[in-house]
Amino acid sequence: MAEGDHLKTVRRLLYRDIVGTVMFVALAFMALFFFIGFVEELERLREGASAARAALLAVTDLPSQFYEVFPIAVLIGTTMALARLAQSSEFTILRTGGLGPGRALSLLSALAAAFAALTFLTGDWLAPMADQWGQRLRAAGSQGLLQRAGGAWLKDRQQLSDGSERLYTVSVAGATLDGRVERVRVFEFDAQNRLLERWEAASGHVSTEGQWLLQDVRRQRWPVADAAQPVTDERLPLLTWQSRLTRNVVSAALLRATDMSTAELFTYTRHLAAQEQSAQRYEIQFWRKALYPFACFVMMALALPFAYLHARGGGISARVFGGIMLGISFVLLNNLLGHVGLLQNWTPWAVAAAPSLLYLGLSMTAFAWLVRYR
Repeated sequence: MAEGDHLKTVRRLLYRDIVGTVMFVALAFMALFFFIGFVEELERLREGASAARAALLAVTDLPSQFYEVFPIAVLIGTTMALARLAQSSEFTILRTGGLGPGRALSLLSALAAAFAALTFLTGDWLAPMADQWGQRLRAAGSQGLLQRAGGAWLKDRQQLSDGSERLYTVSVAGATLDGRVERVRVFEFDAQNRLLERWEAASGHVSTEGQWLLQDVRRQRWPVADAAQPVTDERLPLLTWQSRLTRNVVSAALLRATDMSTAELFTYTRHLAAQEQSAQRYEIQFWRKALYPFACFVMMALALPFAYLHARGGGISARVFGGIMLGISFVLLNNLLGHVGLLQNWTPWAVAAAPSLLYLGLSMTAFAWLVRYR
């Protein structure tokens, strides 16, 4: 058999076992999460809710949950597949047939790249789309509004043609995905932080370019030059305001950081930095989101040493248990460093990359030791 055909056979054998086991583990996780979500939705929508609606809402949560647990499923599934091959001495036969450490690492790296692409597409495309669908279903009674406790507060800074500066503080209670906003308050200040105007609108619309069309506006003006003049109060059926607060920025402000896509997090952190606001929490989340798909490489690297353990070193159940513990410790460290990094004001990209680099180093060290001494 030619070397190319031999490599294809080895690749087919490894990929078939690993992909099948990983997907089986992921499916088991999804079944568990669906059952838990279905029960929670039934409790939340108990009055007048149908089982079909509760099931549909539980399904919309599955892509986000798949995104969160898939690297762990990669670790458990790969560990199970490789431990099974080692236990049956198939991996030993592959090693004697020419499957060296470098080639084994490159084969698993290629598969990890495919898993990383799947993780990225799920987290940045499928999960946000499913979340938006779920939000529309849950918010049917509130006309599809994105809402959170206290609404959202945003800031904008503009330079006028005469060289003066205006500062705007905006409060939005809710917004739809197509740009409609509810219960808007806008406070306008001069460069000395003196209040100039206050607008209050029941509703409005924000375009993708940042043009605000506010309806049924109450506009109050404070005199600055002459404090003896009274505050003017007027009603306007429509008010147009051009701002740098675009529809995407408003929607991102009403979302939790964990619910934003990588692009939304990048846009929102740039907006916060431009307005001289603290963006540490969102920067950490951005880097965690951007680097999270690469956790599949770390999980594959953690699972590879299990293939080089002899069957007498422990059964497959012990190895799978060890893989699960490694995955749980990785998730715990990743979350812990996120909170500690926020408190200590550490560099965001370093906080996000540290767990992956640490576990990758540990796995490569264990892999090199096993290859040399086992």
